[in-house]
Amino acid sequence: MRFLLPFLFLVCLTKAAAQPLLVAPTDSTVHLDGLLNESVWRRAQVATDFTLNFPNDTARAYNSTEVRLTYDQRHLYIAVICYDRDPQKRYIVRSLRRDYDWDTNDNISIYIDPFGDRTNGFTFQFTPLGVEREGQMFNGEEVASEWDNKWRSVVRRFPDRWQGEMMIPFTSLRFKKGAQQFLMNFARNDVKNNQRSAWRRVPIAYSVSALSFADTVRFATPLPHPGANISLIPYVTGRGTDIYSRTATGQPLRNADGRYRTREFGSDVGFDAKVAITPSLNLDLTVNPDFSQVEVDQQVTNLNRFELFFPERRQFFLENNDLFANLGFEQTRPFFSRRIGIGRDTTTGLIVQNPILYGARLSGKIDKAWRIGLLNTRTARQADRGIAAQNYTVAIVQRQVFARSNAVAFVVDRQGGGGASPFTRVAGGEFNLLTEDNRWSGKVWLHKAFRADIRNSRPYETAAHGLFLNYTTENWELEWAHEYVGRDYRINDVGFVARAGQWGFFPKASYKFYTKRPGHPIVSHGPGTEARIYYGLNGRLYDRELDFFYDVTLRNTTQFGIGHYNYYTYLFAPFDPTNSGGRPLPSSTSYRSRGAFWFFSSDRRRLLTLNVEGWTGTYFRGTNFNLVPVLSYRFQPYGSLAVAAEYNNIRQPEPYHSRAFWLVGPRLDLSFTRSLFVTTWLQYNEQARNVNLNSRLQWRFKPVSDLFIVYTENYLPPALPVKNRALVVKLSYWLNV
Repeated sequence: MRFLLPFLFLVCLTKAAAQPLLVAPTDSTVHLDGLLNESVWRRAQVATDFTLNFPNDTARAYNSTEVRLTYDQRHLYIAVICYDRDPQKRYIVRSLRRDYDWDTNDNISIYIDPFGDRTNGFTFQFTPLGVEREGQMFNGEEVASEWDNKWRSVVRRFPDRWQGEMMIPFTSLRFKKGAQQFLMNFARNDVKNNQRSAWRRVPIAYSVSALSFADTVRFATPLPHPGANISLIPYVTGRGTDIYSRTATGQPLRNADGRYRTREFGSDVGFDAKVAITPSLNLDLTVNPDFSQVEVDQQVTNLNRFELFFPERRQFFLENNDLFANLGFEQTRPFFSRRIGIGRDTTTGLIVQNPILYGARLSGKIDKAWRIGLLNTRTARQADRGIAAQNYTVAIVQRQVFARSNAVAFVVDRQGGGGASPFTRVAGGEFNLLTEDNRWSGKVWLHKAFRADIRNSRPYETAAHGLFLNYTTENWELEWAHEYVGRDYRINDVGFVARAGQWGFFPKASYKFYTKRPGHPIVSHGPGTEARIYYGLNGRLYDRELDFFYDVTLRNTTQFGIGHYNYYTYLFAPFDPTNSGGRPLPSSTSYRSRGAFWFFSSDRRRLLTLNVEGWTGTYFRGTNFNLVPVLSYRFQPYGSLAVAAEYNNIRQPEPYHSRAFWLVGPRLDLSFTRSLFVTTWLQYNEQARNVNLNSRLQWRFKPVSDLFIVYTENYLPPALPVKNRALVVKLSYWLNV
């Protein structure tokens, strides 16, 4: 009996710990001041006893955390206390800029799954300095931090703790009418002690944001209906541009009237609107949208034979973007929203921006099991440039099956003149696997293209198929993926396909050893291997990339690793390995390359940090030495100065090009307050022969209401004559109707 009693006590304790958190409504006004002196906070149940997720997943967190909740007719209120046993150590908060990088900032995070599907939800977060971050959750744990919505928080700091209050409007949460419970988890990223912890334990192999480990939060009364939620976001812009015509050497190239500079001024107005059709189904509208405030793409050195992929940054396309952007695989996407708003100028042959006249997007949940997405946009006709108007439509329906998996059906349509076909359509189905315990994930898909110029092709020649399967435990991560892309799967005017007419195989395996001994400098280490293998439809090997590596993670956040690569490449078209206009290697030739690669990332808690990676070895007919250093210094909490660079030294025998070129990008981020930011980015690309300067000032004078001033210049190295420059001023304002 004396052995049974402790066992029964442990069982009872475990059952008690698993009870849902009960939340009572407030009977008085909650003043959002961060002091937590209202009586409702003293009566509220407390979520505490956070368990570590990293550097191990069994011990209690070094610093304790408490979370309390209450609500009224319009808002959900959350109070947080984060205790600090080492106040002499500085909090790690890199800047005052909103939507900070989660990994490198002390913060508390609230994860909310209103429908209980453990797949989709929202997160609201803040740092000890009151910097906010919110995001839309998808795929069970991923966060799209580009999503914006209205909410408020206030944070206070004391010698032994920092604490704060959140006020989240129910209109921002997208939940079903009469809901009386959410799935939630609360996580703390204690960067200065290199610990991540959560209210409900999340195993170390998984992200602390994983909704599969969230627990029930039950409300004492049904939540009130959010009511009408209509927001208008009008904007006005003014701009001035200078465009200089120059020869390849930078000399002025005058036109027929003797000028080589074209100066233009203009202004524009437009608006976005958000209409909550139901609390969980949102209609986004845009008329004459302007994306001038979007940060320029990071330039890259292109040693690739194929088109480069750059992610979507425009706000209109981002809410519920997982519905539209996660179809297919990364290199085989049936819909890529960045195709919208570009066209080929037939007078110059260049790809240019083409205005979007309007856009409408309906997306969200119908109920717990069903999600839908419907997108329609139309672009302008520019007769003087030979650019035809285009209409894009995407329709998607997603149905949850089993515990967390879902099935998807979709149609993508482009209709308009120009190009080889007046229309491009892609239709398909997918099944996305996600098990309750997060161990298994994957997807299988089948897509088919329809165009006028492939009407006579065989069905399998206009189709694409893929399968992905991942198995993750504390020690193992195993992956298998393959894809088939038909010869006539031509969709690059609506989607993104790196190369058609091939089979691809992508196996991967890695193993991690975890050091359980307290205080040991190594947290984890282990080997891994991955491959990317492509075969032509005739069975010929096109490419084979084999990597073998060993990675180490230290307790002080330092990471490093080394590896060996072994590549085979068959050129089915002529190719210059320097991509600099040199003599190309002939087609129908093959090459083997092998060498070493490495990476190092220093302690990210330091003010001065260094990340460096690179590789060296054989490269086609010659060799290459590649080095990518990033040196950063932060003057906390007002910003950072970083210098990112890439160096390639390609040596090849005559008569082929040998080139050494740099890509250097110093970047200055300043946050004067939590609402006033300046970013200045200079990018010098020796390979592309371009120097780009982009400076952006943002003043968030009210929630989701901004003034932007953006200045951009492009120069031609080495003498740096100006190619073009532009100044844009944009003002937007969020109005709740």
